[in-house]
Amino acid sequence: MTTHHTGHVWLVGGGPGDPGLVTQAGLDALRRADVVLYDRLAPAELLDECREGAELIDAGKAVGNQVMTQAQTNASLVEHARAGKRVVRLKGGDPFVFGRGGEEAEALVEAGIPCTIVPGVTSAIAGLAAAGIPVTHRGVAASFAVVTGTQAPTRTEDAVHWEHLATAVDTLVVLMGVGNLDRITDQLIAHGRDAETPCAVIQAATRPEQRVVEAPLRAIAQTAHDAQIEAPALLVVGEVVRLRDRIAPAGRGPLAGKRVLITRTRQQASTLAEMLRAEGARPVLLPTIEIERRADPAAVDAATSALRASAFGWVVFTSENAVEIFLDLLRERDTDARAFAGTQLCAIGAATAAALASRGLRADLVASDTSGDGVLVALLAAGAGGAAVLLPRAEGGRAVLPDGLRAAGATVTELTLYLSAPPAEAPAGVLAQIQAGQIDAVTFTASSTVRNLATMLGDDLPALRGAVIACIGPQTAEASAEAGLPPTVVAREASVAGLVEVLREQFARNEGVAR
Repeated sequence: MTTHHTGHVWLVGGGPGDPGLVTQAGLDALRRADVVLYDRLAPAELLDECREGAELIDAGKAVGNQVMTQAQTNASLVEHARAGKRVVRLKGGDPFVFGRGGEEAEALVEAGIPCTIVPGVTSAIAGLAAAGIPVTHRGVAASFAVVTGTQAPTRTEDAVHWEHLATAVDTLVVLMGVGNLDRITDQLIAHGRDAETPCAVIQAATRPEQRVVEAPLRAIAQTAHDAQIEAPALLVVGEVVRLRDRIAPAGRGPLAGKRVLITRTRQQASTLAEMLRAEGARPVLLPTIEIERRADPAAVDAATSALRASAFGWVVFTSENAVEIFLDLLRERDTDARAFAGTQLCAIGAATAAALASRGLRADLVASDTSGDGVLVALLAAGAGGAAVLLPRAEGGRAVLPDGLRAAGATVTELTLYLSAPPAEAPAGVLAQIQAGQIDAVTFTASSTVRNLATMLGDDLPALRGAVIACIGPQTAEASAEAGLPPTVVAREASVAGLVEVLREQFARNEGVAR
């Protein structure tokens, strides 16, 4: 007789938009989830944190466009939990700040489903902070209120008592009100708020596409309309808006506010994105690579047997992907790190060495010059000439390294593991930013990212020529130049940290010239 176990639901606040602002508890829940129901305003990048095989369900709602009704969402949460699954309901902001999380929690309680609330960072505060506006400030604002700018279709009276609220607090934050700005500002002025009160509307707060417009209360609706501000956006009314000129630049480094295009796979983009966010930059993800396994089972079997027999003097790993895929293939063949006992390991670049270290292997040689010629020189200096060398790599890799080793007397076994293929097309939102010339910098971490980006963008590629082009090494820089994007900077150390360093230096120089 089997015992049925009821699952569990986590109501997770995904934060205001920047995926880096989700809580650790929220990330932990996502990574364990069997099923994730996500909202339209939840950061899409957070879905990449879900484990492989998790069921992802779009439960988004927008005015006039509901993928799932609230009743359907509630029913789906109950259904999956009753099936014994770990379920995450991923929302933008905080689930209990105009997120209908309370309604979902009630439905779960009524159904006898255990539920955990994971609070999120609300845009009502974080959105202002991202624009350089404090919600309170000593001597300026000692109180604030957060209200909705929309209301349920079934309500006939106004959801907000503007007559009481207009002058009751120093700072007023209105969420989801961009479509009703005229009515909101008229109500505030009619009930006593000074028409000259400074205001700001913040679109896509904390996201790379964030925009801010300012105007007095009497004019903010028209200003936002003229600037074509669209949802999601919030309105802030109060004297704290005047502080933006002084606070927004505070502590701004050279990368602050810069939109930096990341062309790595989604799985590998997180480290670079986190480093850029720490500098105040706004990462824009455009994965140009989808990794597709292309390993021939018979060839892998033969390489595995030879490795176990210590037949290779060297194994040369050209990338993080080569490390992960080859070690996964070995594990599938009941082989672990002990197979490398009689073999020396070469890692091309610090990131590849780190990937080996994460799997319990230390590189005997780390080639800092990641060009084919540079790696060849390093290997020959380390005694690889005349040795048996295993080269696990991507399909279509350059011939410089294997040909050079063979010319030096080495026996080289090339093992094709995967294909770095470009996705079918660029996401519309990212493409629009590229076409509008809004990208400040582009990062390339491999020649394949350059070639694939050129394939994806086609005639739109020249729109990036005004951006700083940052390449991880000379080989990637050469590919960038060949593609029509001459590199502006090349990392001195072939790593994501090296990329961030040269970007910081370049924009610092640019600022110095501007001044």
